[in-house]
Amino acid sequence: MERRIYHGTLNPEDLARALIAHFNRANLVAQKMASGEKVMVQITTRERPASGGQTALTVTLHGVEDSLAVQVSKQAWLGVAASLGVTALAALRNPYSLLSRLDDLAQDIENLSLREEIWEVVDNVARLRGATLELSDRLRRMVCEYCETANPVGEPSCIACGAPLGDIQPSTCPSCGFVVKSNEKICPNCSQAL
Repeated sequence: MERRIYHGTLNPEDLARALIAHFNRANLVAQKMASGEKVMVQITTRERPASGGQTALTVTLHGVEDSLAVQVSKQAWLGVAASLGVTALAALRNPYSLLSRLDDLAQDIENLSLREEIWEVVDNVARLRGATLELSDRLRRMVCEYCETANPVGEPSCIACGAPLGDIQPSTCPSCGFVVKSNEKICPNCSQAL
């Protein structure tokens, strides 16, 4: 499962509506499950699709303070693989039969790119709402290790006790938005180099 954290004013309900509006079309059905701070959107192929194989995945949206965690489950691809297998066998028997399976082949290829399309929709909605993978201004604070006072970004020493703040500046992974410590070299969420 892939997870990203968007910081800013992004609401789970708004993102769920955008996903449903985009994916509830043609051979796909999108439906919202639950509501509030934790919303799930399930995207599946219709019960009897006109073309292509069956697939399904779930997008989980979990709102937290000044952030929204978006997690996309692994895609059920067995139906798509079976449909691609039928197309391959038909083409081996009679190459001209491939012409009758072009719709199935095109739908299967589209179904295989479903995860990327979901992330594209999520990124676009986040960008339009002003949410990014970087920390929000309200969360971008340095907490003094000695007196635990929140200090504005860029302060060289604590505004309460005067202790040096050093390397405690919070930051996020540029790939997934996960909050990381300054001494971490690899993101604990997505395993990308920082």
